[in-house]
Amino acid sequence: MSGFANKTIDPAFVRSAQRGDMKAHEIIYRQFSGPVYTLALRMTGSRAAAEDILQESFVEVLRGIANFRGEASLATWIRRIAVSRCLMHLRAAWTRRRRLFSEIAGEEGAYEIPANEETPDLAMDIEAALDALSPTARAVVWLHDVEGFTHAEIAAMMNRTHSFSKSQLARARRRLRERLAPARSGSAPAARQAMSA
Repeated sequence: MSGFANKTIDPAFVRSAQRGDMKAHEIIYRQFSGPVYTLALRMTGSRAAAEDILQESFVEVLRGIANFRGEASLATWIRRIAVSRCLMHLRAAWTRRRRLFSEIAGEEGAYEIPANEETPDLAMDIEAALDALSPTARAVVWLHDVEGFTHAEIAAMMNRTHSFSKSQLARARRRLRERLAPARSGSAPAARQAMSA
């Protein structure tokens, strides 16, 4: 669940938020705004879109908190709202027109941006490779490899088939592997040059 995994909140704050307590709303926002923004940024590839999705997600969270029943954790509930907002953004007509969907794919395993200061070039290469994916493929990679959703869950969220999710992920991983191959062989400048081609 990426940044949501270690986020918990005292149920007393949730009950206060359900009664309209502004301080409790602020506590929930402070606890979950970072993971929501990161999720939105990774899925959309746009800081502006991520900021909009963050705001829209919390408007929905705060409007709907009174109806939160606690069947899942608050983190899971907020994550689902954020994912839904990201997918709505990706389905929007202007977003579909913004990029031509490129067919993409890659190898098994998650793609994480190294936090190690010794690998800034590799981190930049990974970011560039993710940015080169279509919005749909990037969303599938992020939802599956980072957020931990199953193909069935991704298919349901995107109103697609299970095989669509699997094929998008396979193509995305292959494309990521192809783009990152020069970086893995120690030729980071060549990898960045290939990205810009």
